[in-house]
Amino acid sequence: MNQNNIKIGFFGTSEYAVTVLDYLKKVGHTIAFIVTTPDKPKGRKLIVTASPVKVWATEHNIPILQPENLKNNPVFEDQLRTYKCDVFIVIAYGKIIPDSILLIPPRKSLNIHGSILPELRGSCPIETAILQDKKNTGVSIIRMDNLMDHGPILASKEVIVEPWPPTVEVLGKAIVKTGAELLTEILPAWIDGSLPEKEQDHSRATITKKIQKEDGLINLSDDPHLNFRKIQAYHEWPQAYFMIKHKGKDMRIKITSASFKDEELIIEKVIPEGGKEMSYKDFQSGYLQK
Repeated sequence: MNQNNIKIGFFGTSEYAVTVLDYLKKVGHTIAFIVTTPDKPKGRKLIVTASPVKVWATEHNIPILQPENLKNNPVFEDQLRTYKCDVFIVIAYGKIIPDSILLIPPRKSLNIHGSILPELRGSCPIETAILQDKKNTGVSIIRMDNLMDHGPILASKEVIVEPWPPTVEVLGKAIVKTGAELLTEILPAWIDGSLPEKEQDHSRATITKKIQKEDGLINLSDDPHLNFRKIQAYHEWPQAYFMIKHKGKDMRIKITSASFKDEELIIEKVIPEGGKEMSYKDFQSGYLQK
């Protein structure tokens, strides 16, 4: 194998995955194919939209595969084998990948996960790190097995972001950038077999809870720092919100910007249900007057 041109099969969907693709291409590796989720309706008009990874693949003339199902799909598996990749890389893909696919390449399949494993396994490690006030979070690269974020660790690195807590977008970008850099550093050694893997301490494992839309609801009389962490963690989705009575009806108020100073939560901007973003001061004048 040419250590400067590793042949990679890539699984990913979101902008985070695009960051990793940019790094892999920059150092000269070959992306043989990209597997991403099928195009989905998006926005109020439900326009069918390609994933950011599909857009990237199209721009770089890389074969795109969008299977609905990966399990018990021998035709798809045979298709992947024809590319004769050295390794598969997975980040922010959105579907469970069975062993029958993970074990196809000679150097198997690697995943970039947004925490220091075994803590914060699951789909929401970045949001959960903010919610739980874990300043010492980071990124791990593991060899994937058939259990969620369970495989042995190849490398991990702490990611420090100040001021804390950041929004989920800021922390996510920092973690993915570090993960992409770490992956490109260790990949040649993994391919030539000189990089050892280390079993996780499964007794220390914690699991993140999948975020629901209702999780964004906050009570403004609760602990102000907890509320601030919720605002930061849910900044992208579902967005933190509180409820008021307005003209006899319940109204959802989304919080789009806030800060924390002198042990107090300072709400800066909001979007009233059915309205446009405004300063919190203007909102108080227009909606909370007695």
